[in-house]
This record gives sequence, structure tokens and C-alpha cells, in this order.
Amino acid sequence: MQLVSNEGLLEKCLATIAAREKEIKALLTIVKPENEQMAGTPFVVSDNLCTQGIKTTAGSRILNNFIPPYNAEVIDKVIAAGGLLLGKAQVDEFGLGPDVEKQITANPRNLKTVPGGACGGSAAAVAAGEAVFALGSDLGGDLRQPAALCGLVGLKPTYGTVSRYGLMAAAASLEQVGCLTKGIKDCALIMSLLAGPDKKDANVSLKTNVDYTKFKTGDLQGLKIGIPWDYFQSAVAPEIISGLQEVVTILKEKGIECREVSLPRKEVVEAVFQTILAAEVSSNLARYDGVRYGWQIGAENIEEQFKKTRAAGLGKKVKEQILLGTYLLSEKQYEPYYLKALKVRALIKAQLEEVLQSCEVLLLPTTTCPEFKFGEKEVETGKFLTVLANLSGLPALTLPWGIQGIQLLGRAFDEETLFRLGYFIELEGGRNE
Repeated sequence: MQLVSNEGLLEKCLATIAAREKEIKALLTIVKPENEQMAGTPFVVSDNLCTQGIKTTAGSRILNNFIPPYNAEVIDKVIAAGGLLLGKAQVDEFGLGPDVEKQITANPRNLKTVPGGACGGSAAAVAAGEAVFALGSDLGGDLRQPAALCGLVGLKPTYGTVSRYGLMAAAASLEQVGCLTKGIKDCALIMSLLAGPDKKDANVSLKTNVDYTKFKTGDLQGLKIGIPWDYFQSAVAPEIISGLQEVVTILKEKGIECREVSLPRKEVVEAVFQTILAAEVSSNLARYDGVRYGWQIGAENIEEQFKKTRAAGLGKKVKEQILLGTYLLSEKQYEPYYLKALKVRALIKAQLEEVLQSCEVLLLPTTTCPEFKFGEKEVETGKFLTVLANLSGLPALTLPWGIQGIQLLGRAFDEETLFRLGYFIELEGGRNE
């Protein structure tokens, strides 16, 4: 499968970068092509995906001078299909910190508002027209929420469909590579390129490639939708609820059964996510010590070098997660906190799968509020809406509806149904080109 390149597409994206990048600040590194007349589809990637010969920092000072000797598997797949890499997008430090929210990157729809984190840079680049699509990672909704705030389609695939080789993961069991596009059909095309076996990643479950572009448009006969109103209604802005109700009305008019379903308490979901996140971060980021690769501070002995390098090289949010995770993994806290969180995670996944036996898709908001100005709110507000997919490994798709994003959460390895329903909603919203 190949990407289709329109004549002048590269020139258009380069012109947009030249015109808008100074005000948007979406890209950390700009990759200039050898020839502006080259054929191909321009794309960008979040700076936590390895790019051969191009600096990759994961948004952290501790990797300030790191240049990978290889590409992430997903990047190789896209380039082989005709993609042209134009840049590395701004990303929160290891996908954890609120740096994008602190005026690094502006939302192209309104420069006074945030694009979301951690893939805010990638979302802003696509929304501005600096690239046709972007690749990034979703850790608790950090790809889907920027997509919603920037008016894009964003997909977190089923865990195990897409290779994570070359991703600088902060929490390996929660994080999945996904994509940002302007429409459902583009998203299905990119997913078709990304999904498939990879000998370098034992977590990939797919044995063959899948063509997601062949989803049956308009075929919604017998589809059942579940809406967990009690899970989110009290915590979501009225305008978001109103938009979701509009979608439900349209679906019912189409003859689609929409039923109310129950999910675990959001407080429990958030607590389990935060516990597992901190534990995995403390383990995964232990490798960044200034010895094996990356930035370092000279010292008289190795222990002092570890301390100085990590103290100066890691940001506050990352340090907080490492400290919490180290505490949770300590001998006395492991069983009452971390082990218990793993058990409850399994129960959450089982309950979601049980709910999805009676309905194919769950419909819920992607964020608790529309776009907001810098400093107004915490960019992480509404994580309980998105972490369900990360804890369970299930696929989740966000797409625009008015000023907001609506989220579809589906059965494992059934992205096709999400594309099918998402395309119908996209058409109803007047966004299909």
C-alpha cells in the first residue's frame, strides 16, 4: 500500500512552516528535503520516536544531544510507502510533563489556547497544515486529547497492532503508537501502513498486515452503541454533553440502538492508572543516567555523575513520577499498592470487555471541556475519559464534532468498526471532503 501524493503538496507544507511556525512553535526540529519537488506525502513525528541521524530528545534535557542510529519501525514503514519526514514535533518530557501547556506550542485554531499535551506539537503541526499527518504516542490520551482540541482525528490502536520499536516509552504497558489526521479515511490509510508484524517487537500480535481502508461506509445495520452517562456526565462541560446528545440523536434516527451502560468509578480508574504509570516510569527511565547515551555532567565518580546528571537533566514532573513510582515499588508498598493496582486493572479490563459484549462501541467525550486559554486549566483535566483505553489495551478513536472531540472505544483488534462508525459521524458533521 502506498501513500498518494498530490503535486505541490510538499511545497505547500514547507510554505506553511515558513509562514506559521514562528507563531505556532509546533516543531522542535525541521527536516529540509533535498529537493522541494520530491514526490511524497509530508508528515511529522513526535520527538519521542527515534529518527536515524536526527536529534531525538523526548522533550528532555537529558537527551539533548542524542542522535539515534536507527528509525522507529513505524517511521520506516511510512517512508517506504512514500512518506516525507518534515520534522520532529514538540512533546512533553517523556510524554509526562505539562510543557506544551506552558506556552511552548499554540493551537492553530486560536493562538491563545493550548493544543493539549503530550502530542500537542504534532496536533498543532497537522492542524496548521505544516504536515498531512503525524505519528505520536498515546499515554493516557496524550494523542487523542490534542486531536480533540485541535479539531483532528486521532487513533490509539489496540495494544499489539502497531510496533513500538523505536518509541521512547515512559510506561511500556500503557503506551501505544498512533496517528493524527484530518479525516477518517486518512486515518484508516495510515493505520493500514502502521499495523502488522514486527520481529523487533514481541508485543505485536498481528501475524499479517491489515487493510483498514476497506471498511464498509454506511453499513451500520445492527450496530449497538453504549453510552456511560454516569461515568462522565457530572464532570463534563454542558456544551460537550450537548454535542454528544446531538450525535446520539442522529444515531438513533439512523436506527442504531443506543443504550446506557455502566463503567467502573472514574476515581478508581484514575487511581489505578496513576499508580501503574508512576511505577513503570520509575523503572523505564532508570536507563537515563548519563552513562550509556544522552547528556551528562562530569563528576569525580560514577555515583556523583548519576545524581548530578539526573538532577539537572530531568524535569520536575518526571522526577515526581520517578519518586512516587520508586516508593510504590518498594518492598513494603509493592503489595498493598502496585500489586493491588494490577489486580484492579484486570478487573477494569474485564468489565469493559463484558460491556462490549452487548454493544460494539462505547461513545463518550474526549475532553471535559472545549479548548481553553493558557493557564486557565490543567491540560490533564479529563484523563479519566481516555485512560480506559490505555489500561485495557482497547482501541479508541477521537473525531471532531463542532468545537469538541467525541470518542469511540471499541473491541480489541476491531478498529474497522470504529472507522465505519466514525466515518458516518464525520459525514453527518459535514467534515468529509
